[in-house]
Amino acid sequence: MFRFEHSYILWGLLLVPIFLLLFYVMKRWRKKSREKFAEHDLFIQLMPDYSNFRYNAKFVLFLIGFGLLVIGISNPQIGTKIEEVKREGIDLIVAVDVSNSMKAEDLSPNRLERAKRAMLQMVEELKSDRFGIIVFAGQAYTQLPITTDYSAAKLFLNTIDTDIVPTQGTAIGAAIDLTIESFDYEAGGSKALIIVTDGENHEDDAIEAAENAREKGIQVYTIGMGSPNGAPIPLFRRGQKIGYRQDNDGNTVVSSLNENMLKDIAGSGGGIYVRATNANAGFGSILDDLSGLDKAEFESQVYTDYEDRFQFFIGAALLFFLISMLITEKKGKLAKNINLFGT
Repeated sequence: MFRFEHSYILWGLLLVPIFLLLFYVMKRWRKKSREKFAEHDLFIQLMPDYSNFRYNAKFVLFLIGFGLLVIGISNPQIGTKIEEVKREGIDLIVAVDVSNSMKAEDLSPNRLERAKRAMLQMVEELKSDRFGIIVFAGQAYTQLPITTDYSAAKLFLNTIDTDIVPTQGTAIGAAIDLTIESFDYEAGGSKALIIVTDGENHEDDAIEAAENAREKGIQVYTIGMGSPNGAPIPLFRRGQKIGYRQDNDGNTVVSSLNENMLKDIAGSGGGIYVRATNANAGFGSILDDLSGLDKAEFESQVYTDYEDRFQFFIGAALLFFLISMLITEKKGKLAKNINLFGT
């Protein structure tokens, strides 16, 4: 098991592209200053020992050292001891709508990304519950089976996108049916399903499926992603927005939140409905409601001992910094003789 003890420090790696930009700006400024001072051929004669290659190499070594230093300070750790521990919790599955309408931007940056960020935060708050993920559009698929491995849950959450389900549509009922099949009923304890969608169900009878889930002892909650007024569905090509989805008559398709549908599903499933906003995605309210459910006791394997590995990264970072400082911007003897690197 690998983890970072202080994972928030990894945000420091965002400085790398900033350093690259500053280096590029500095290079352009040096070049313009040099051109004002002397023409290229004259500059070579005036400063024959200057090596542009070494100047670039010093920066690359510094950048590598900085990246290693950030990783080292965040303290990478490797789990070395596994123990069986007893936990109490519920079984929870989140079904995420990955239809194209979830790309609508009435939530920032869009419905699906807003849902994913809220789910990542929710996983951070889970203590001992077993957690699974289902994705659905025209069909439903298990993205992550029920597990207590929250690190794996975060990894799988990050991979969710609208292209992971080949058939488009919004089959909420199929997601509920798959959830019913996914739970282990012999283990006991309460079971819950959170459906994250804009509610545009076009495929099946989701309300009947929610009633079936309730009969199986599964409480069904719904979170509405979007706004009743709706928003157009953007089209992308190679990561760039090229317009909005249109119908056969050339009219822009507007995807609206179907709150009535989601309220009916939650009511039939014995849960509650919450509308997501940019400030609050609604998972907190549902987790508060789930905290009152009966919990089952189960055993799980967890890492109870970790070894630090920060010293390797910090040591390597210092080495790169040292080499960067020792390298001069003057050409070596070989480069002087054969003009290998130029200026």
